[in-house]
Amino acid sequence: MTKKRLTWVDATKGFLMILVVIGHYPEPEQLDHPLLTYIYWFHMPAFFVLSGLFFRPADSNISMWQSIKKRSIQLLVPYIFFVFIITCLRYVLAFINGTVDFDYYKHDLLTILFGGRFARGSYGVIWFITTLFFTYIAFLFVTRYLNRVNQILFLMLCYILAELESFYVVYVIGGNVDEASQTILVPWDLDVVLIAIVYFAIGYYAKEIFLHVRFPLWIICIAITLMAMRLTWNEELDYHLSMKFIRYSHPILDLALPIAFLLVIFGFFQLITKYIRFKILEFIEMHSIAIMYLHISVDKFMNDFIEYGLFGYTLICLIIPLIISVIVQRFMPYASPLMGNFRFKKWAKS
Repeated sequence: MTKKRLTWVDATKGFLMILVVIGHYPEPEQLDHPLLTYIYWFHMPAFFVLSGLFFRPADSNISMWQSIKKRSIQLLVPYIFFVFIITCLRYVLAFINGTVDFDYYKHDLLTILFGGRFARGSYGVIWFITTLFFTYIAFLFVTRYLNRVNQILFLMLCYILAELESFYVVYVIGGNVDEASQTILVPWDLDVVLIAIVYFAIGYYAKEIFLHVRFPLWIICIAITLMAMRLTWNEELDYHLSMKFIRYSHPILDLALPIAFLLVIFGFFQLITKYIRFKILEFIEMHSIAIMYLHISVDKFMNDFIEYGLFGYTLICLIIPLIISVIVQRFMPYASPLMGNFRFKKWAKS
């Protein structure tokens, strides 16, 4: 991996993390444009595609279990740490404010443990970690034990099942998709792995296309994305995508729009970073774990004291987690693994 390529990847991840923050803006009804709709079309599929880009298949059973161990520490240690800290702070504040009902804490804790789409509020992002973790493990097994033809067949089956589940949620159960999806009692959003593994696999199989976006393809994708955005702005296209809540019920657009947007974004950063370093985006990427876990809690705390719109919300929810992350990593012992920065020297040398 060249330094230049890593530069554009880090800048892209930093940009996507900003979109994650914007995507959780608590008052979307105040916006006079469908910005959040556009963001949800691609921002979460992007992280699975990026993970697929740098996936390395296991060449033996030993290396496979080593990879699982490595991924467990990198993803689950920060997960446990941040969920524990957020929960403790929430319960302290709740107790101070007079919430002493044991049943409240019991029900709330069970919801947090169940995770996925059932954990809301400050835990609104934790579904991604469990889904990514099990997607990685599933794809590790798929590439280890299935030949290429059977891999494709398996992924096609996953995609069909994902679309059928979404159709059931959106059109059979109906109503608010957030509530409808919660009628399917699957912990940690494990059923979302069905579509996440497809995005992950696209990143892996189409690695060269994504890592070296050709100019003609880039122009075509720009045209596709602009057309989709214009149709949505004019209310001629009613399309929404939410992986967390199983809302991906258009078999063509669920693949076409995320891929088109990603090629536009990847191509842009590949082009621009040849001449400019986006150091602020790289800095955001370095602290993305803290931003991801803390930005919703920061908003819930700060909006009791400050009134702000989308721009102020985005700045506050980026800057405060960044400050916390810098302080923790500088002064707290063993902070690196808690922030997802655990390094395995044995594999780094390979």
